Amino acid sequence: MSLSVRLRFLALYAMALLLVSCRESQHSVDEKYYLIATNIKLPYWEAAGAGLMRAASQMQVKAQFVGPDTYDAKAQQAEFQKVLAQKPAGILISPADPELMQPEIDRAIGLGIPVITIDSDARSSKRLLFIGTDNYKAGQIGGEVLAKRLQGKGNVILLSMPEQANLRDRLRGYQDALAAHPQIKIVDVLDIRGNPGTAFDKTMEIMEKRAAKVDAFACLEAVACPEVAEVLDRKKADKVVVAMDVDPLTLQWIQKGRITATIGQKPYTMAYFGLKMLDDLHHHKIAPLDTNWAKDPFSPIPTLVDTGATLIDKSNVEAFLHDLATVKQ
Repeated sequence: MSLSVRLRFLALYAMALLLVSCRESQHSVDEKYYLIATNIKLPYWEAAGAGLMRAASQMQVKAQFVGPDTYDAKAQQAEFQKVLAQKPAGILISPADPELMQPEIDRAIGLGIPVITIDSDARSSKRLLFIGTDNYKAGQIGGEVLAKRLQGKGNVILLSMPEQANLRDRLRGYQDALAAHPQIKIVDVLDIRGNPGTAFDKTMEIMEKRAAKVDAFACLEAVACPEVAEVLDRKKADKVVVAMDVDPLTLQWIQKGRITATIGQKPYTMAYFGLKMLDDLHHHKIAPLDTNWAKDPFSPIPTLVDTGATLIDKSNVEAFLHDLATVKQ
């Protein structure tokens, strides 16, 4: 084969590869997806951010994780508005205040931008679906752990953020699980407003003023129980403590025996799978986007994707940490 023929062949081959590459790629250069949360510096949300970026890397799309560094529903709303002005390809959001975010989510849907809620839902909005934990079931799991460890009798303090829909669902789960044990009473539900310092202060106040009247603490979100455990450790007090999520401090306190158990969620999976669903909805549009798909028996999308939950206590915390370290390598 002569040099000119060989060069012509290579040129044609390169053009064919380019055409195939262009045909296979469905993503445009200005296509970008967002995950909007709040308190984004928490390990829980850092795990979600890692899931988002892993999916974006695999699909070769742009993605960004944004939101306030503290629990701030108004700041999250402002972040959503800023993202919407950029006309994104799709939005994942964990609404800090579902009622506040409803009109913003509905406006995005009205503009043809798919929105999926993760971790915390906004049921009254036109969001397309929810990806996350079955929070009612998570609460039931926690309530069952309390009942077993308290041997059916005792007073319980819950720490929560009542305005969040997912935490309200967990509360219902706890209440229903404990209803089968009439000698266990939920004596207070404390609003910590996403602030670990508030959890510490309120727990310290309880231990100084009415420690003998409290047998257990249960945290419906991630930041409170490490603070509860810190207070109990300082006071050398033994209480049943059921946490939420797998914050490193939570796992350390389980190892030390100050936290009884925690209910681990899968924020990495929520964001990872959520981005893949957004990408599919962007490129294979369902119309009209604001249809009530939850009531459509032939809906092309689910209403709920349950990512599951895992109970972690002293019996399996070492194995969990080993698996976690293996995944990170």
